[in-house]
Amino acid sequence: MAKHKNADLETSGPQDNQENNQFVPESTPSTLASKVAAGLYIVATPIGNAQDITLRALSLLKQADTILCEDTRVTAKLLMIHGISKKKCHAYHEHNAEKMRPKVLDKLNSGEVVVLVSDAGTPLINDPGYKLVRECNELGLPYTTAPGASSVITAMVLSGLPSDRFLYLGFLPNKTVARKKALEEVKSVRATLITLESPRRVAACLKDMADVLGNREAAVTRELTKRYEEVRRAPLPELAELYQNEVVRGEVVLVVGPPDESVNETSAEDLDSLLENALARLSVRDAVAEVVDATGLKKRAVYNRALELTKES
Repeated sequence: MAKHKNADLETSGPQDNQENNQFVPESTPSTLASKVAAGLYIVATPIGNAQDITLRALSLLKQADTILCEDTRVTAKLLMIHGISKKKCHAYHEHNAEKMRPKVLDKLNSGEVVVLVSDAGTPLINDPGYKLVRECNELGLPYTTAPGASSVITAMVLSGLPSDRFLYLGFLPNKTVARKKALEEVKSVRATLITLESPRRVAACLKDMADVLGNREAAVTRELTKRYEEVRRAPLPELAELYQNEVVRGEVVLVVGPPDESVNETSAEDLDSLLENALARLSVRDAVAEVVDATGLKKRAVYNRALELTKES
């Protein structure tokens, strides 16, 4: 199994007896000012609020020989905000990565400090940086990360949905048929689902989610850590209806809760029988309330099944 070398923060000071013979110092002001060792540093940057950057990230950006970024204009603005000037930024993205990668490896072989950043958040999430890391691993070149902001984790925290187990889906397909197929593949996963989405497709995506995943709790998180940060949480059908005629702006992360397992605690046949009997006499709301009182099942699970039965009939 290949092992990577940790590109450490400082080149002087005590040495331990680890295999790579490198010392990882405490993050104190004195060590943050120390000279940075050569290697590749994968550095997280803010997702909105420019203050959400670590002291370690600032130190690395100041001492970098080369900064790789998605959009040089975006990174230049961040550097300017934090008073870091006269740094050469090079574009490194999905369209030029194959061409740029050998040049970056040459820089690392020659002993440069190379910092890789994305426009926002943690690099390698939805970008080609992982291939560069893989080659560093295979060639035995030093690399490490300076962790920080992540829109995925931030959305998970703010959603109020179960966070003990979650699945990140990246961007779902743009078209309805493909998107529903992708959702069917993860429908039975017992975990909270997280996906990024274009503001132009939020309404369509929520509708497809409601159709495939049912009445699960979900949250639409928007403009995280920015001035107009917003979190809306409700069952998927409600969110889908809410966003049908709403113009959405800014960066969006969708979070969908896991499937409710409480229906499995009783006979599905018995539940259907009770619901069908109640629905023949009452509204959906009252029928659900009656069955919940009779069985002790969770209201959300019974309501989901009532909607399915109503749709089937």
